[in-house]
Parts: sequence; C-alpha cells; structure tokens
Amino acid sequence: MNGFADRGLDEDAFGEKNALGVIKAFDAFPKTKPSYTQQTSSGGVWTLVLIALSTVLAYTEVTRWRSGTTTHSFSVEQGVGHDLQINVDLVVAMKCEDIHINVQDAAGDRVLVDKAVKEDSTLFRLWGENRGAHTLGASLKDRLEVDGNRIVQAQYQEEDVHDYLSLARGGKRYQYTPRTPRKEEPDSCRIYGSMHSNKVQGDFHITARGHGYMAYSQHLDHSAFNFSHHINELSFGPYYPKLVNPLDSTFASTEAHFHKFQYYLSVVPTIYTVDVDALKRMDSKYETPSSGDDGLNQHPRRVTRHSVFTNQYAVTEQSHSVPENQVPGIFFKYDIEPLQLTIAEEWTSVPALLLRIVNVVSGLLVAGGWCFQLSQWAQEISGRKRGRTNSFGMFAGAYNEKAAMMS
Repeated sequence: MNGFADRGLDEDAFGEKNALGVIKAFDAFPKTKPSYTQQTSSGGVWTLVLIALSTVLAYTEVTRWRSGTTTHSFSVEQGVGHDLQINVDLVVAMKCEDIHINVQDAAGDRVLVDKAVKEDSTLFRLWGENRGAHTLGASLKDRLEVDGNRIVQAQYQEEDVHDYLSLARGGKRYQYTPRTPRKEEPDSCRIYGSMHSNKVQGDFHITARGHGYMAYSQHLDHSAFNFSHHINELSFGPYYPKLVNPLDSTFASTEAHFHKFQYYLSVVPTIYTVDVDALKRMDSKYETPSSGDDGLNQHPRRVTRHSVFTNQYAVTEQSHSVPENQVPGIFFKYDIEPLQLTIAEEWTSVPALLLRIVNVVSGLLVAGGWCFQLSQWAQEISGRKRGRTNSFGMFAGAYNEKAAMMS
C-alpha cells in the first residue's frame, strides 16, 4: 500500500523486530542499526592501535605512581644542635705511639681524640688488598680498573630514598682489624670510633708525636714521618657504615717525610624520608637528629623510623710537601652549613591515579578519533579524484531506479 515492497524496501527496518524493542527504546545511548552503518577497512586497525597505546600509557602511569616523586627542599635546620658526632675510620702508615689526633673548633675548644677513639696496630698493606680503595676524584673508569666490577658502578647511579633507608637499617659496628701475621711487625695505626665536638667550624688533624702542639712528649725523629693513609670512613652525625660518603674507601700516599694533606669539607645536614608528615610532628625542643646518635635517640621511634638523618658533605683536597719549619700531617677542616636539605619521596592517592589514567586514555581516544576521521576524509578525497564514490544515496537498500520508472 505504501509502495515500500514494490521498491524492494523493508518497513521492518524502521522498527524493532522483537519484544525487547520497547525496553531498548529507553536506552540512554541508542545505537545505530547495522543496516545504516558502513564498515571501513581501517577501522579495526585503528581500534587495535588505540587499545595498545592506552594499555601502554596506563601501565606507564601506574609505574610512575609506584616509584613516587622525589623532591628536594632547603630549610633552616630545626631543633637545638649543640654538638656534632664525627665518625672516623682511617689507617696511617705510622705506629700508634708516634701520632697524635686532636680536634679544635672555632669556639676554641679542643677534644683529645686519643681518649675517644680506638687505636689498633696493623700492617698498611693489608688495607689496600681487595678493598676497592681509590684516590679522591678518581673517575668511574679508573675505579673499575682498580676494583673490577663490584659495586662501583652502582655508586655512580642515582640513588632513591629507599636505597638510603635500606642501607641505614644495617648494623652500626666497625669492621674488625685484620690480623697481623706472626713474622711481621705492625708498621701502621688504625684509628676508628666516634667523637663529639661543638657543632661549629672545626679542624680535625693527625700530626706526629711532639709536633704541632706544645706537648711534653719527646719529638719523633723526622725519618719516621709517613702520612700516607687509607680513609675507610669519615662521616658526620649518626653512624651509618653502609652509606657512601665522598672520602670513604680513599687513599693517599707520599714518599716525602714532610708532607701535608689538607681536606676542606662543607657539611650540610640532610634528611631522607618517605614520611614528610612525621617530620612535622618532631619536637624542636630536642636535639636535632642529624647531630648524632644521642640526638636521634631523643625522638620517638614512630617519628624517625621512616627517615634517615645524616650529613652530606662536599670535599676538596690539597696535598703538597712542606719545609721542615712547618707542621706535616693530615688535616680535615670542616664547616657546618646553616641550611638543611630534605629529600622526600611522596606518592599521590589512588583516586588521583585513577583520575590521571582516565584523563590520559580519554585524551588519547579523542585524538585517535580525530585522526581516524581525517584519514577517512583523505581516502574519500582520493577516491573522488579517481572517479569513484561509495555514496549510495539516502538509503542503502536494493533500489532499482529503472524498474521503478517502468512501473
């Protein structure tokens, strides 16, 4: 009656074919019928590409979220800091009874380190065998040639906060002094331990007996001077033996009897933490944790367990021979910076991560849709130039124009 059947058109194509059509009519996102859609040869490829890219970007966001974000900030050191703990472990190529160790600070106070640290007689050659010692300022290539391929390369890589936290959990004991063979006589002295000084600029030095101070001890013969040394550990603040400092595992040697080694250190209080909120709860009436083990133990464990309180330092070295009217020895001049460096690793919340993933994937899908439309438009333009068209008019039915005119 309406002429649809005469033209080969199906009236059912404009309505639902089953009882579910009534329910589907209320769909908030109505779908186009398959008979009114046109499939393309590149649509499936674009879909697979977008799915792959979305998966890669989502995985990248999750990986970045798990690793956290590391921030560096400077501030004035909080709390009271009266003294500073100095941790030292070095070997001097002279006998223990022939050397003096002292600390003198800018306040004029002097610390007799001989009573604060331990001294062990040893052989100098034992500290250079298979210990990875290197000269100060040695390049990565030079250190690999000396020490093979142990942990040297790892020390040149950037460390995150978790590396410092795991290293700080280790034991705090000094290693044992190697046993001297029976047939050999000790020729060196190992000096190790922790001492306390005022938290101001100071000078820690090692000189020969009877030289450098108005001492009542007998002067040592100049031919016995030899200030070649191995530095196994030199750090400030709480003792963490596994943390690597610039002077750790370094050595310096000389053949001159009157030789002066000078190290200039700039010390910066440093905190590595994964719990910034805990640092805000620290009570400033206590001693600063970076001053030493005594100051660290004053604070509750729940506040400090996710942080490492230490002191970093930069060092420059000058070494030269001196005339006999000057004092030879090993001198460490250190200066305490008033600023505190906080290196924190933080993570965003899970909802923020999900929101970021949704934003990234949505932006990718929108951009992919634009690119797909542009590619289809380019193909259509190219087809028109070649005299082809895919247009079937308003309806894609089996309509025969000649048969309709004859009827």
